[in-house]
Amino acid sequence: MTLRKFIRDILSCLPIILGALTIHTALAAAYIVPSASMEPTLMIGDQIGVVVPSYGLSTANLPFGTLLKPTSETGTRVFGRLPHRGDVVVFRAPANLQQTWVKRVIGLPGDTVALVHGRVILNGAELPWKDMGPAREESRKNVWHPAERYEEILPGNVHHDILKMSQDGELDTVAPFTVPANHLFVMGDNRDNSADSRVSVADGGVGLLPLWNLQGQARAVLWSWRDICRTALVL
Repeated sequence: MTLRKFIRDILSCLPIILGALTIHTALAAAYIVPSASMEPTLMIGDQIGVVVPSYGLSTANLPFGTLLKPTSETGTRVFGRLPHRGDVVVFRAPANLQQTWVKRVIGLPGDTVALVHGRVILNGAELPWKDMGPAREESRKNVWHPAERYEEILPGNVHHDILKMSQDGELDTVAPFTVPANHLFVMGDNRDNSADSRVSVADGGVGLLPLWNLQGQARAVLWSWRDICRTALVL
């Protein structure tokens, strides 16, 4: 990383940092990544900056929002807009609304989604992969496993990296379905170690994520005590 790029990234993160420090619930917030589910994009211990009103606001953004979850899925956000495919979002976990989770948006309402041998089929087209070579997955702090790193490309030429440890794991096959209105299909970038939309809420996963649960868009790694080089990493 050049000094110029480092300074530019710091400046681009400055509004998020200031918001997280001063107006936590209104404009920005900071969260610490506790698990490996978003590797290699987010690592255990990363502190991420989140722009709260990216998709409008709902009662999920309030500290006591778990008490105000609407009974209907319509009209649950003020000034709401849909995320883009590829956005990294934070949200109240459907299985436990007291917890905040982070995943990547893959499917929007109306999209048809399937998985075959770990490859995402979106609206009938397989998402392209580029093999980036061997990598490691930190399944928990200081416990590492060999993996393969791929670049996946979403519609709109949105690129992100993922980790795979096998092509035929229990989460690698999903029959085709259509994402319903007011919901999202989200996945972790660590495809073999993520309780995401492939896992039902009853089994501790996300299931199809209601828009109400969204709390904002993760925009940057503010810092990481474990790897200073990840400071001001724009997502």
